[in-house]
Amino acid sequence: MTAIDTDVQPTLPGIPEALPQRGKPGKHLPLLRWVGEGLRAGVFLKPRAAGRVPTPLQVLLLTVLVLGLELALSRLEVAGPARLDLQAWLSGWWTAGLFLGLAWWALPPLDAAPAAGPDEPAGEGLKGIAACFVLWLLSSLPATLVYQGMIAAFAQGWIRSSVFSSPWVYWGFYGLFLAWGVGTAVLLVWRFAGLTWRAGVFALALLASTGLMLWQFEARTWQQDYAARGDDDRSRLQLSQQTFEAQQALWEKTMAAIAHERPGVTDVYALVFAPYAAEDVFLRESTLVSRVLAERFDAEGRVVHLVNHASTAQTHLWATALNLERAIDAIAQRMDRDKDVLVVYMTSHGASDFKLATSHWPLEVPPVSPGELREALDRSGVRNRVIAISACYSGGWVDPLAGDTTLVMTAADATHTSYGCGSRSDLTFFGRAMFDEQLRKTRSFEQAFARAVPLIKQREIDAGKEDGFSNPQIRVGAGIAPVLRALEKRLDALPSAAAASPVAAASAARP
Repeated sequence: MTAIDTDVQPTLPGIPEALPQRGKPGKHLPLLRWVGEGLRAGVFLKPRAAGRVPTPLQVLLLTVLVLGLELALSRLEVAGPARLDLQAWLSGWWTAGLFLGLAWWALPPLDAAPAAGPDEPAGEGLKGIAACFVLWLLSSLPATLVYQGMIAAFAQGWIRSSVFSSPWVYWGFYGLFLAWGVGTAVLLVWRFAGLTWRAGVFALALLASTGLMLWQFEARTWQQDYAARGDDDRSRLQLSQQTFEAQQALWEKTMAAIAHERPGVTDVYALVFAPYAAEDVFLRESTLVSRVLAERFDAEGRVVHLVNHASTAQTHLWATALNLERAIDAIAQRMDRDKDVLVVYMTSHGASDFKLATSHWPLEVPPVSPGELREALDRSGVRNRVIAISACYSGGWVDPLAGDTTLVMTAADATHTSYGCGSRSDLTFFGRAMFDEQLRKTRSFEQAFARAVPLIKQREIDAGKEDGFSNPQIRVGAGIAPVLRALEKRLDALPSAAAASPVAAASAARP
């Protein structure tokens, strides 16, 4: 009597061999096993899913799981109320279609025998488009969880550290996590397709699509929801024909109202520029600076205020790079370009590349660089310039703008942030100390700056600024110094003009 081999599945004549039983190679894994093997791939370990393929339902559930988790984590990047930007979220889905198309082309068919590893029998390697897709989605989770968790912790204020305020540290970590995510995807492709030329093309295409995503699809999935916060004046700009016509009429009215220069008098003209609509502090600060310059520097009728804000579309010209250039030219035509003084004040967020941040959604507003401002001033022919930049890293504007007949001052040096530009700020620390306080006591820009710097330093210490002293900068050209001294002497001889504004009175009461 012979023993019966219970592992052999019986077949009948003319009937195909029965499919392998559940759990055998070529069949399915439980849902949680797929999650575990995908996480292994996310830390550069080989998934233990040789010969297995997920069911359509498993593919659907795991896709929803990954997308839902990423959506929830990205929500934590925005502190306070936020709204989902569906278009920004959907814009990234094209990468999934690209991955599936490339996998269809590059991976061997299911019935082919992929190259086996040293510890697995022939024909039992990783295979299948569905398996590759699921493991690719899940392999992104480890890097995403760590990176998004760090970003959320800083955005929500759970972690505070001056180390991560440095742009070099931020971009270093960003590059590290990006390399982690791309590396796991490329390694996974090679494990499925083998070291073939098609796998190489597949990997290069993944790298190219990642670069394209970073370049062209940078919109954030979650946006600050100002309406939910009750900020009625922060409602979004409504673009319409009436708005554009109002801006055109306002332009003609504003330019026509610029006062002409007075022969024999060194007049002060000013251009105040606040291009960031998403923070009310820049509207408040630019309004204050415009008023101080008009009152303290005998510049009534000679101050042009460009600002981006949803509440000012009918009253103020938009702060765009083109309007900046045109306003400088228009002012230059009314002033004595050799003798009068042009003051330019710019307030916004700044970046480590020294570009001034701009925002007025849905109006598209490109950022402004120091080179663009210098070119516009040089083209206008204005000789005497006083330029103040209130922004993070604004010290990077000093060298491009400096000159013999230029005084340039900034709220920070080229490697530090400034302070006071948050959503709850009345004024930036620089704008408050320099314009709202010291220039109400003196008409000397140099003296006001010298007195403002220690005030700013102490207030930053009191506020717990973590990346170090902002270190405001000033550079005074030899040719502008005597012009400003003569101007100060003339202005001091005038009758005392305006009383302190409500903002000044309020700020004087603060420590």
